[in-house]
Amino acid sequence: MASSEREGGGTPGRGFFGHPRGLATLFFTEAWERFSYYGMRAILLYYMYDEVRDGGLGMDEGTASSLVAVYGAALYMAAIAGGWVSDRLLGARRATLWGGFLIMCGHVCLAIPLGRTALFASMAFIVVGTGLLKPNVTVSVGRLYAPGDARRDAGFSLYYMGISVGAVLAPLLVGWLGQSYDYHLGFGLAAAGMAVGLLVYVRGRRHLSSTDLLAPHPLRKRTGGGRPRAVWLSAGSLALLLALVSVAAAAGAVTVERIVDFLSVLAVALPVGYFTMMLRSRRTTPVERRRVRGYLPLFVAAVFFWLIQEQGASVLAQYADHSTDLDALGFEIPSSWFQSTGSFVLIVLTPLFAVLWVRLGPRAPSAPVTFGSGLVLAGLSYVLLVLPAMQPGKSNPLWLLGSFAVLTVGELLLSPIGLSVTTKVAPAAFTTQMMGLWLASNAAAQGISAQVVQVYDRSHAADYFAVVGGAGVVVGLLLLAATPLVNRRVGDLDGTADTPAAPPGSAGRHPTGPQVPGPRQKGA
Repeated sequence: MASSEREGGGTPGRGFFGHPRGLATLFFTEAWERFSYYGMRAILLYYMYDEVRDGGLGMDEGTASSLVAVYGAALYMAAIAGGWVSDRLLGARRATLWGGFLIMCGHVCLAIPLGRTALFASMAFIVVGTGLLKPNVTVSVGRLYAPGDARRDAGFSLYYMGISVGAVLAPLLVGWLGQSYDYHLGFGLAAAGMAVGLLVYVRGRRHLSSTDLLAPHPLRKRTGGGRPRAVWLSAGSLALLLALVSVAAAAGAVTVERIVDFLSVLAVALPVGYFTMMLRSRRTTPVERRRVRGYLPLFVAAVFFWLIQEQGASVLAQYADHSTDLDALGFEIPSSWFQSTGSFVLIVLTPLFAVLWVRLGPRAPSAPVTFGSGLVLAGLSYVLLVLPAMQPGKSNPLWLLGSFAVLTVGELLLSPIGLSVTTKVAPAAFTTQMMGLWLASNAAAQGISAQVVQVYDRSHAADYFAVVGGAGVVVGLLLLAATPLVNRRVGDLDGTADTPAAPPGSAGRHPTGPQVPGPRQKGA
C-alpha cells in the first residue's frame, strides 16, 4: 500500500479509478464548489442590471460589468492571502472547511431578496471563502501521493475533469433556473451545490492526508506563550480598516465607483510590488534577476490575455443577452448558457493537446511562442465578432460560440505553459511568491478590465471588439517577434522544453498546485 494511502486512510481495492480514496472526496468537493461558483457567475451580471420589476437590481450596465471584473480580481488576490493563512495559521483542512462554509453563506445571501446589501455581503463572503478553499484543495490532492508516485499526474487530470464537469453543468442549470424563473432560485441552487460539496468533504476527510491537519510553517509564538505578534497585528489592522470603511460609508464617501477604482489600483500595484521586491532583493542572484526580467514580457502578455478571456462574464455576457439571436435554434436559449462553452471546449480538446505535447517532446515551442500564439488567438476571438456586430439586427449564436472556442484554444496554449515557466524562473528565495505573481497576472488583468468594460456600448460593439481584439493581436505578434531576446534572457532553465506534464488547461492560475495543468480552474 502506498504511504499516501496509509496517511489518508485509504484501503487497497477500494480506491477511485486506481487512485487513493481521498481523490474522490476532493474530486466531488471541487466539482460542486465550481458548480456553485460558475452557476452564480453565469447570472450575476444579469441580476445586477436587470430592472427591479424583473427581479434584478437595476444597476447601470457599465457599473455592473466593472463590479464583476473587480470581483474576479479580488478572488485572485484573496487566493494569495489564503495560501499564507493556511501555511502559517489554519492548515489545509480547516482552511478548506471554513472557506466552503463562507462560500455557501455568500450564495445564501444572494438567494435572499435583500437587494444591494445582500449582493455586497455575498461578494465579501465568497472572496474570503474562495481565498481559503481554492489553494488548499489543490494542495490536498498533491499530498495524497508519495514522492515519485507515478499516479500523481493522472490523479490531477481526474481532479481537473471534475472541475470542468461542474463548470459546464452550472450555467446550464443555474442559468436556466435563474433566468427562466427567478434569480434568487438560481443563487439558491448554487448555495445547495456548495452545501453538497461541503458535506462530501466532511464525510470523506478521513481519507485525506494527515498532513492537512497542521499548518506546515506555523508562526512562532511569543516567549511565554500567547498568539504570535503577526496575528495580533493582522487582526488589529483588519479591525482598523473595517472601522475606517464603516465611518466613510456612513459619511457617504464610499461608492461603488470608488470601490471599483480602489480595487483596480490595488490589483495593478500587487504585481508591481512583487517584481520590485524580487528584483531588488539581495537574495536574488544575478542569474535569477536576469531570468525574472526576461519573464516580464511573458507576464505582460498574460495580463493582456486574461483581460480578454475574463470579459466572457461581462462584455460577452452582455453581447449574448442583447445582441445575439437567442431564438435562432427554434427555442429561446438562456444567454447564460454561453458561459458553458469554454469549459466544454476544454474537455473536448484537452486530450488532443495532451497527445500533441507528447509527440512534440523536445521540439515543443518555447514559452514566448506559446504565449504569443495564445494571445493572438485571444485577440482574434474578439476580431471575429466585429463583422456580426456591424450587421443590423441580432447575430447568429454561432458567431459567439466560435469566439469562445477560439479563445479557449488560446487558453490551452498559454495557461499551462505559464505555470511551468513561472516555476522555472522563480528565484530560490521566492518560489511561493512567484506563484503568487502568476495569480497576480489575472488579478491585474481584471483590475484593468474593470475600467475598460465601462466603455462597452452595444451600439458600438464592433469598435470595441476591433480595438481590444486588435490590441491583443498586436501585443501577441510583438512577443513572437521578441522570442529570441526573451529566450536569451530566460536562458536554459532545466534543459527541457517548457511543456506541461499533463493535459493542458487552466490550472496554472493557482499558486499551490503542481506543474500539472488541467481544464478550467478559475476563480482562484
